[in-house]
Amino acid sequence: MPDSSSTVALITLTSDFGTEDYYVGALKGAILRQAPGAHIVDLSHHIPPRDILAGAFLLRHAATEFPSGTIHLAVVDPGVGGPRLPMVLVSRNFIWVGPDNGLFSFALSDDHRPCVAYEISSPSASEVSPTFHGRDLFAPTAGRLATGLPADEVGPPISAPMRLAETRPRQQDGVIEGRVIHVDRFGNLVTNIADTDIQPWGCELRIRLGNRVLQGMSATYSDTDEGGALALIGSSRLLEIAVNAGSATEVLGVKRGEAVTVEPL
Repeated sequence: MPDSSSTVALITLTSDFGTEDYYVGALKGAILRQAPGAHIVDLSHHIPPRDILAGAFLLRHAATEFPSGTIHLAVVDPGVGGPRLPMVLVSRNFIWVGPDNGLFSFALSDDHRPCVAYEISSPSASEVSPTFHGRDLFAPTAGRLATGLPADEVGPPISAPMRLAETRPRQQDGVIEGRVIHVDRFGNLVTNIADTDIQPWGCELRIRLGNRVLQGMSATYSDTDEGGALALIGSSRLLEIAVNAGSATEVLGVKRGEAVTVEPL
């Protein structure tokens, strides 16, 4: 279990709150009330509203760059106050605090050791707003964890934390069936197909998306003429479809959620 109490605690924040309302400030205040010395880092508060997959993607590729022992508090919680559970998830290197709604799917999938999850027990119903668990449950819990509270004391175990199906592709009859799970600001189409999924085939691949077929793999975005489409493994170590000096989503007419298939030549 990562130890967050040996040095100044590092807590990251991710949400779909934006920065115009009081929500982010309230989160930070609730943390600092429990852990006045905590160092708080904002990852992003501009996750599209209610977009759990977008939040999960950001956590996978930003949160995991932090030092071991970091506490990652994330709130993308369209089901707040409903049956989904408030959760602390302990992975090999990090502690994750937020709703059990698939937001931490990549943490569950990527860790090489089993994760352990606990339900955050409510102090009392009168102290918790049913519409703002971020302030009243998640932030205080992150603060207490930062000051040494053992994770297994926040509440009872959760046996099977929720995972989003979109985080992993399917393999059937020698074909990998994936999806575009992220479109970055450059228009690159990032899929849920990892480098390890296609590694046995090397560069001899046929990739289908929309009405386009690409053959082979490139190493960089400039490995074709300007305006040309290509496939490569991006910095996220996921298969990307890009257009040199252009936007793949605009040029190819492909958006997030659309199917991508890969097969050997």
